[in-house]
Amino acid sequence: MNNAGKNTTPTTFNRIESQQSPQNLTPQIPNPYPNNFSQSNSHHYQLISQQQQNNRRPRGFAVAPNNSSASGDGKGRREREKEKERTKLRERHRRAITSRMLSGLRQYGSFPLPARADMNDVLAALAREAGWIVEPDGTTYRATAPPPQMIWKQKVRNIRVPAILNQLILWRHISYCQLLDPEGIRQELKHLTSLNVDGVVVDCWWGIVEGWNPQKYMWLGYRELFTIIREFQLKVLVVLAFHEYGGSDSGNVFIPLPHWVLEIGKDNQEIFFTDREGRRNTKCLSWGIDKERVLRGRTGIEVYFDFMRSFRSEFDDMFCEGLITAVEIGLGASGDLKYPSFPERLGWRYPGIGEFQCYDRYMQQNLRKAANLRGHSFWARGPDNAGNYNSKPSETVFFRERGDYDSYFGRFFLHWYAQMLIDHADNVLSLARLTFEETQIVVKIPAVYWWYKTPSHAAELTAGFYNPTNRDGYSPVFDVLRKHSVTVKLVCPRSHVHFRDNDESFADPEGLSWQILSAAWDCGLVVAGQNADPCFDREEHLRMIETSKPRDDPDDHHFSFFQYQLPPPYVQREYCFSELDYFIKCMHGENACHDS
Repeated sequence: MNNAGKNTTPTTFNRIESQQSPQNLTPQIPNPYPNNFSQSNSHHYQLISQQQQNNRRPRGFAVAPNNSSASGDGKGRREREKEKERTKLRERHRRAITSRMLSGLRQYGSFPLPARADMNDVLAALAREAGWIVEPDGTTYRATAPPPQMIWKQKVRNIRVPAILNQLILWRHISYCQLLDPEGIRQELKHLTSLNVDGVVVDCWWGIVEGWNPQKYMWLGYRELFTIIREFQLKVLVVLAFHEYGGSDSGNVFIPLPHWVLEIGKDNQEIFFTDREGRRNTKCLSWGIDKERVLRGRTGIEVYFDFMRSFRSEFDDMFCEGLITAVEIGLGASGDLKYPSFPERLGWRYPGIGEFQCYDRYMQQNLRKAANLRGHSFWARGPDNAGNYNSKPSETVFFRERGDYDSYFGRFFLHWYAQMLIDHADNVLSLARLTFEETQIVVKIPAVYWWYKTPSHAAELTAGFYNPTNRDGYSPVFDVLRKHSVTVKLVCPRSHVHFRDNDESFADPEGLSWQILSAAWDCGLVVAGQNADPCFDREEHLRMIETSKPRDDPDDHHFSFFQYQLPPPYVQREYCFSELDYFIKCMHGENACHDS
């Protein structure tokens, strides 16, 4: 994925086709009565139609809070009419330019373009003029070379997978969104450039940018940081992080949720995920408030949307010039699309099965609604026999072999629990696609590999993936991600050899990874990768390379990019950068990378 046409470092990410969102137009009510109705009936239906139109609620988050006044309606209508006219003018201008281009190609270039030529016809004509062969299905290649599918097998190991580094440079140099050590950042970027990486990852934290007052965004430090990165011609993958950061591997760095959100949480703790014992998890907001106006008049979805719009507007110039090539949307705890079901702060330790996080008031309301629709109101509860954070599946009635997870109630509850995860992703990504349009959007999928060899897959169930042995729990998730044309970034766990001392966890990281990859590729999704934690040996690097560019895949799939997570700065002095250099060269196709 090179950034064609620019003399810069190759682009880190694939571009995703634009999905233009429709204009928010006032819906037109069709004539509801046939021509042979009497005049009285006609008048009656006109009144009904007018009443329906007056009662129709405007859609979209751009609607003003007080839209009942006549002056407000008139002003909004005039603005919509003006926008319609501007859209028409832009379309006429675009068509005029296209018409002149096609006319010039026909007149001066003798291009045999059809009367209603589109861009595909123009590209095909230009390619043929340059001596390339363009087949009817669009396959294009040089006349002196065989078609791509014939040479793919010969060069499968030479595919260039862009490598980006998660250097975490922001955490040490940004405080209250002010850049503290520009020269230190330049030194780090200079070192990264010497490794021939394609780009870097920058986490934009909700808790920093909108930290003190709602809708008061402070982007100054990030702009200074992006300006420095531009000097080194590196691409940027931006992570919009809507979760708390801090843990045993954070190097004493703690980034909470915004202060004003935590103030709301003091009076209404139901905005946070809650376990069966009533313990709150403040790492991210509950998905139960996605459509509840509990954040000072805004819903959870609106808060995320406003943040995304502010970011896109602030850095429009850097999107246009290609510096920011992808945006990763945080969808849950740690930025992963999952429930926060393994909180170390509440006592979870690997390989505990975790606990369901659905006991806040808003999630319970949704569960009661689902149970009533099913006709079993007594199902409006979570399982009371699912153990605790550190239980094993065999120690619980719900997760054990032939346990309640496969009962009528168990299947209903797990389907509802997983659907809440899917709905959250759908709601947020709909607005992300509206905001970022042509920009590549990335979603991170976790690797919950422990207890994978048991029938229930208990840890995956509490994380929100309904994936027992008799059901594919990832395809429904990927169907929604495909709808929004996102790139799936799989967190690649360490190989099974590192879990031999803990065989009782029934872990299978390779099996889980290949299930997720197969489901994503079968859905037609673009896939990328990220290592779960830093690795220090050649064997692990070779395994990640094989996962990124599998030699035996009959469909020749490969990752679009690989995000390499370095160890925190306080342990980097012990890191072997020669191994990292070897890994990057293999990803770029410069080394043979045989397993010998």
